[in-house]
Amino acid sequence: MGTEARLFAVHLCLDLDTPARIQDVANQFFDYIILGGGTAGLTLAARLSEDPTKTVLVLEGGAAHIDVPDISRPASYGSHFANTNYSYEYKLAKQKFAGDRETVWQRGKGLGGSSGINFLCWLKPSRGDIDDFEALGNPGWCWENYQHFVTRTEGFREPSRLAKHKVDLKIDTIGRDGPLCLQFPNKIDEGERHIQQAFFNNGFSPAAHPMSGDPKGFFFAPVTHDSKSHRSYSTTAFYVPNKDRENLNVLITATVRRVLFTPEPSGNLIATSVEFEHGGEVYEVNAKQEVVVSAGALGSPHILELSGIGRRDVLEKAGIPLKLDLPGVGENVQEHIMSQLSYELKDDVQFDTLDMLRDPETYAKHLELHKNVEGIFTTGVTSFGFVTLDEVTPRAAEIYKSMEAIVGNLDPKTTPPGLLEQYSLLLDRYKSGSTNPGLEFISMPGMMSYPNPPEPGRRYSTLCVAVNHPWSRGTIHSTSSDPKKMPEIDPHYFERDVDLTLLLEMAKRARQVAQTSPMKEMIVKELNPGPEIESDEQLTKWIRETFSTVWHTSSSCSMLPKDKGGVVDHNLKVYGTTNLRVVDLSVIPLHVGTHTQSTVYGIAEQAADIIKGKFAAAV
Repeated sequence: MGTEARLFAVHLCLDLDTPARIQDVANQFFDYIILGGGTAGLTLAARLSEDPTKTVLVLEGGAAHIDVPDISRPASYGSHFANTNYSYEYKLAKQKFAGDRETVWQRGKGLGGSSGINFLCWLKPSRGDIDDFEALGNPGWCWENYQHFVTRTEGFREPSRLAKHKVDLKIDTIGRDGPLCLQFPNKIDEGERHIQQAFFNNGFSPAAHPMSGDPKGFFFAPVTHDSKSHRSYSTTAFYVPNKDRENLNVLITATVRRVLFTPEPSGNLIATSVEFEHGGEVYEVNAKQEVVVSAGALGSPHILELSGIGRRDVLEKAGIPLKLDLPGVGENVQEHIMSQLSYELKDDVQFDTLDMLRDPETYAKHLELHKNVEGIFTTGVTSFGFVTLDEVTPRAAEIYKSMEAIVGNLDPKTTPPGLLEQYSLLLDRYKSGSTNPGLEFISMPGMMSYPNPPEPGRRYSTLCVAVNHPWSRGTIHSTSSDPKKMPEIDPHYFERDVDLTLLLEMAKRARQVAQTSPMKEMIVKELNPGPEIESDEQLTKWIRETFSTVWHTSSSCSMLPKDKGGVVDHNLKVYGTTNLRVVDLSVIPLHVGTHTQSTVYGIAEQAADIIKGKFAAAV
């Protein structure tokens, strides 16, 4: 079959309403080619296509999912994970330090990426977390710039007077004019307010300025809902309003295979084209200016390695010809870790939890209520607390000494480049009196824990505890030259056992809160871990067997000096290339202590100005 006939046949198989057609893309030239139409990719595409003289192409492996209720309906947490139309499933390597557990990480598949299936939380890190990016060798990546660029995305809608009257909502520095809709849910349940009060009664404090770089304490956070309580995400914020731009092209169900290069006399590589698969056929598309990898912390190192950029030994083992030896690719992987404790609620407690949706009649009722912006599907996960080690446990000094021992015992001959500098900053984050909280409590309105299942007709409250400044470091590497084969992912959970100790102390403190008024008057019993789990040893075993990812993987293409394990420089350009960048959460060199959605948008906004030449940091 000739090329023209092949293109026509593929087109006939496509929905004519898809964003772009293969014949408009294959063998064509675009100024910018963005690999991945997720949170960062669509944000970047919208900003770059503001210049009508520049053509932009986005290649997205999933479908469009525009106006699909399964995506747009909030409070559907985790329902997308088992659906391969909406999410990728990445199987992890057996976890040596977690009893050889085998589990999976899910990521969004389709336009919007993980912003289309996440839990819709909008939180910002501490000022110090972001300033640490600059301290690690990245001029211009500081809190002031972060706030500037994130504010450009934010479109916060003021809550009603009634909502303000019922709940103390902390509204400080937050953007009002951006395309991403943010608001507080129409209703924050009385039960949720009582649980937060239990934390206060247990010795914790309210957060003073959670949106201004000081999230330490407890507060209610906004969610990414629009005025009709539909999901607001990168598709609705950045693609849909701009889809009719003649210079913006988005091709869905297009799986990137590799970036193709030509060498410069200097030895640097020039990204000239991208090879991708669409409709069972392999095509190429050409870059006039730049190629940007925005496939997320799991996908971006995979694309680089498939393209021949990475560790020599990894690529040789995978059978991939080496184009550029860059040892930091797929290294320094960091992930938030979480355990969940669930409590059965008394019948007379006023709390509409997600458990109610297990009943088919109730589920149908709330689907109808949502049409009128009412019911459970308008609620959100909003109650958070970010705390420091010395606030959580009387063992803080002892645990901190164990952290100092980790740093003191590092062998310079075997320690990965740049890790000592990161660990030194981690010590500052965990020291007494730190303003960079890395431990988190989340109140989840429903049953979300293991191993004991919920009882029919019962309602639950779950206290999630998370370690957001982890010490363990993982890897993400290709094992084959076949782009369809998922990379091998090994987060090395609990390789540094202090991460496990931190989760243990957080779980113990959560149990104390559950036995503090007014929460203790709300509950019948602890479902998980369960009253039979009493000792530290038993609780530690339960954590190993049931802990969870928080779906916040970072740092697999770290923005660091090359000799410190860096993959990209402070302009997000891949070392040894002329026009290849990475723009997503994989570039942050040290993890932030909060949920990552806002940070991804901020990275994309700053990247757009860097690429346009509108931002230059003082070096």
